[in-house]
Amino acid sequence: MNGLRVIPTWRHGRERLYVCLPDGRNIAWYDREAARVNLLGQDREDDVLRALGPFITGPVTVGPPPVPTPAELARLALHPDDDLAPNRPGEALVVALDRDPGPTHRLRPDPRRRALAAEQTVGDALDRLDGAGWHALHSVPLPGGDRIHHLLIGPGGLYAVHSLHARRQRVRIADPMITLGRRDPYPLLHRVRSDADRASYALTAEVRPVLALVDPATLSVPTAPREVQVLTAAEVEGLSRRGGVLKPADVEALHATARDRNTWTRV
Repeated sequence: MNGLRVIPTWRHGRERLYVCLPDGRNIAWYDREAARVNLLGQDREDDVLRALGPFITGPVTVGPPPVPTPAELARLALHPDDDLAPNRPGEALVVALDRDPGPTHRLRPDPRRRALAAEQTVGDALDRLDGAGWHALHSVPLPGGDRIHHLLIGPGGLYAVHSLHARRQRVRIADPMITLGRRDPYPLLHRVRSDADRASYALTAEVRPVLALVDPATLSVPTAPREVQVLTAAEVEGLSRRGGVLKPADVEALHATARDRNTWTRV
């Protein structure tokens, strides 16, 4: 035995196996997803590989840690209060309901809770794309109290996704109006397009508007809306099949810019 210990940890949703000296200092780590062993010193490479032997499957790259990209450096320099990446789906509604839960007993359910359920459903679907080179940000704040429900960034481009609770309701869309059940129609598509336009301005990149409906009973769209894609929550993961628009470095740079709260202060 060479006295080295292997300790598994999770960082940003990815498993790493750290190789530590008896005094606890790290001398290497194995990133399973990248199939890479990062050495902090070359003098104990053989010992490190022997310690990691039972955990390594398939070929791996061995060498010093890669130099951080500009996007990674920008993320590391970002103050935690300005980082939007930790936002949960529906973060703004979660905070609002914590501050003001509303009456304990009411005749009708609080519409904020239905809206929150919709954002959580769509947000969870978008978060599942993270391992495929995509990033999702939630509750992106805009001046004036507005916000973008979800911003999806990946190889297939950028999408501003607006979630709408439509459970067991008939939905009819006649641009820019949307009708839920027996309610009066209202021009929601103006809002959906506006969110995408403001995101395009902030990021200096094309952002496409998407309306995601959660559990509609039926959906009627006689004429496709201008620019806006209308999907159900079950279909939003299909956005990940679109590619050929952005290179990985561009995706990371846009994500680093978008997660900074200061990016959105003047849009």
